[in-house]
Amino acid sequence: MVFEPRSSRSLLQRRSSVSNAIQAGLDGIAVTSVAWYLIYDQFGYITSDYVIMLLLLIGALAVIYDHYAIYRSNVGLSVKAFRLFKAWSATFCFLVVIAFLTKQSETYSRLLVVQLFVIGYFVQLFLHVAMRELQKRFTAHARLDNALIIGDGDLANFLYQKISNNPWFGERVMGCIWVDQDDDQARQSQEGKQRLPVLGSIADLDQIIAQHNIRTVYLVTPLGGSAVIQDVYLKLLDKCIAVNWVPDIFSLRLINHSVREIAGIPVLTLSETPLTGTSLFLKNLEDRVLAALILLCASPVLLALAVIIKLDSPGPVFFRQDRTGWTGESFRIWKFRSMHVHQPENGVVQQAQRNDPRLTRVGAFIRRTSLDELPQLFNVLTGDMSLVGPRPHALQHDTLYSQDIVDYFARHNIKPGMTGLAQVRGYRGETKDIEQMIQRVNSDIEYINNWSLWLDFVILVRTVNAFTGKQAY
Repeated sequence: MVFEPRSSRSLLQRRSSVSNAIQAGLDGIAVTSVAWYLIYDQFGYITSDYVIMLLLLIGALAVIYDHYAIYRSNVGLSVKAFRLFKAWSATFCFLVVIAFLTKQSETYSRLLVVQLFVIGYFVQLFLHVAMRELQKRFTAHARLDNALIIGDGDLANFLYQKISNNPWFGERVMGCIWVDQDDDQARQSQEGKQRLPVLGSIADLDQIIAQHNIRTVYLVTPLGGSAVIQDVYLKLLDKCIAVNWVPDIFSLRLINHSVREIAGIPVLTLSETPLTGTSLFLKNLEDRVLAALILLCASPVLLALAVIIKLDSPGPVFFRQDRTGWTGESFRIWKFRSMHVHQPENGVVQQAQRNDPRLTRVGAFIRRTSLDELPQLFNVLTGDMSLVGPRPHALQHDTLYSQDIVDYFARHNIKPGMTGLAQVRGYRGETKDIEQMIQRVNSDIEYINNWSLWLDFVILVRTVNAFTGKQAY
């Protein structure tokens, strides 16, 4: 049997908002007006080149502002101001790139572009603040719809706080009701941290809806609560109540989660690598260009270190070892040898320790300064590693730590790196207890969930201090 959607209407729809449409229109008018005024003030007339610039500006504004969810998210004023600044800056970066690629950069006044950037941003910020105040005043006198949350726990409390702290949302949460009325132990464990009023259990649903005049219901259920959803939905359907489903997926370790659609069917992605399509291309471009430049500049240092290591102690210049890479595939990592040639005791690979007797004289220095990591630039050029990403561990350590950390291997959803978020936070070197490795894994997954070229740049800058600190040995 072939599944077909029951409606030609896509299930994944954006909620339209008059205020958002007005805000977007005001931004467009404001930016156009500011640009028009500046052009007339400086030149006295508008050329076709500036008309093209305005058209590109408005088009880029629509696409980039949508990407940054400028009109689709209700956040605090400081967050909104910063997000607006990032989106506005990205728009201008796009225009600058287009101007250079088309060799038209000399056509436009740099003073005018700078003025448009500064004045345009503050005009938009003023309009957003003004719109927020108007919405607050309007909703302060508007009638709020009573809402009910069916479910409990952390997600229900979080939803309650977000709706309650959003005065222009137009809803007032009266409380929640328990879903599993028979599980007394679960109820007792939740009652201590419950922050929204509990109005009863699922058996009292009809009475609670009538008593509190409920117009909106939020179903906050675990992944296994499909039976509850169906029964409650059919009951609410007859009462002409707005029903919203909030699946409780946040008890899982989410890796670069997102919502998309396939042929109109909403698909909730729980785990996915951020390196797909254009993102993968940009990451590879960043790695190979920077690695080649660093190798070119550091080649005399690499050559000198190779000679010194060879003269200091017998053995090869390089140390190579199998490590786990992206998507779980193994590769051989390159490092300068910093220890005397030895065999692992009882087949167990030991981490380097402070004042490790296995270290050579030169090895102690290059480990303290992290110069032993430089040959990994070759791993970056071959595509096995990235400049920034979770540090790859020995295969034996992967097996060991994955037994105690359930989501340990989630860190392999992105390329391993020469440095990473965990390292600049000080989680490097020997891990004496499992808690230190948990902190490292948490940082690695946080990096995956927030990956961007800008984050890579910040980590690379912070690496200069982190790799010569107290944990470097």
